[in-house]
Amino acid sequence: MRKLLISFAVVCFASAAFAQGRPAGVGTAFVGTEEMSETVSVFGQVVAGRESAVAARVAGIALDVPLMVGDRVSAGDVLARLDTERLEIELSQAEAEMAIAVAGVSVAEARLEKAEKALRRAESLAANATIADATVEDREGDFAEAQGNLAQAAARITAAEAALDRAQYNLDNLTIRSPFDGIVLEVATQVGQFVSAGSTVARLVDLSGLEVEANVPSRYIDALQPDLPVTARTDAGGALTLSLRAIVPTEFAQTRTRPVRLGIEGEDSGAAVGQAVTLDVPVSAPREVLVVPKDALIQARGGWSVFLHVDGKAVPSPVEIGSAVGEGFEVISGLEQGAEVVVRGNERLRPGQDITPMPGGPPAGEREGTARVAPADNASERG
Repeated sequence: MRKLLISFAVVCFASAAFAQGRPAGVGTAFVGTEEMSETVSVFGQVVAGRESAVAARVAGIALDVPLMVGDRVSAGDVLARLDTERLEIELSQAEAEMAIAVAGVSVAEARLEKAEKALRRAESLAANATIADATVEDREGDFAEAQGNLAQAAARITAAEAALDRAQYNLDNLTIRSPFDGIVLEVATQVGQFVSAGSTVARLVDLSGLEVEANVPSRYIDALQPDLPVTARTDAGGALTLSLRAIVPTEFAQTRTRPVRLGIEGEDSGAAVGQAVTLDVPVSAPREVLVVPKDALIQARGGWSVFLHVDGKAVPSPVEIGSAVGEGFEVISGLEQGAEVVVRGNERLRPGQDITPMPGGPPAGEREGTARVAPADNASERG
């Protein structure tokens, strides 16, 4: 409303000044250049860069599930705790088996030492023909048997260690933790429920890795560059700035589109998984164009015109315009860079009328812009 009143005051001032023979006060701006990239509208969707159905590694009864849908969790936070009683018994049993195996090694070592001494004594006596060769052979057999028993005892220790590690692993994994920072999308188990190994306990999404997935017409793929920002709009009117992360090397034959993934810049984008967005996808390399402010344009017969400020006079000039660029329009012909055009108070000006420039806003060449071309027919391009 304030802007409308100001515009009305400027117009009235210009009209009154002309009636009284004084120069009309007007606002002016200068025609400048801007970097423009032609774009095409493409539909896309916000997707999670990382989403996980966190599963239980071991089976058990859920004793505690300290989370709700929508909770924010950090890596290592507890998602659920399962009953430990059964696995604590298994761990105790594994520890007992380890103790038995260690004792068995000690017994086997003692028997091996005894058998070795008996063999050496028999060999010494046999050298003096004191005992028969058969006795020596018996001692050799006893020694070999003792060696085998020691090897078995060592193997029992290895097996006991594996059983102990397995029992400890199962016990440790009765507490299910978040693998990354994220938001809880679903809680799939409740207290008292039996959780089987491999079943989902909760589903998480990593909001720090949100991306936009879109199917872009193949003919525009070459214009996408990692260093060229892509703007997008949500249905709610929010604006997103995207950067190309990957072009998936597949193509949908029916729509002649290729899926691309674009990262969302800024941590507080407000985007949500599944949200629909409209992307302004570049279809050409950026180029410098001459831009006239939109407020300078006046509808004339057969086209558009502007009032130039030339030596204190309002001089009309026809202009041919092209695509919209930011707050202005591309100039195809009729104006040169640096031309001073009237942007306020031009509605009632007459050719040759005396005017006095007043501040009318920033020069047109201080912004970056995009020009839209006809939207791509990709209603079915989501694949």
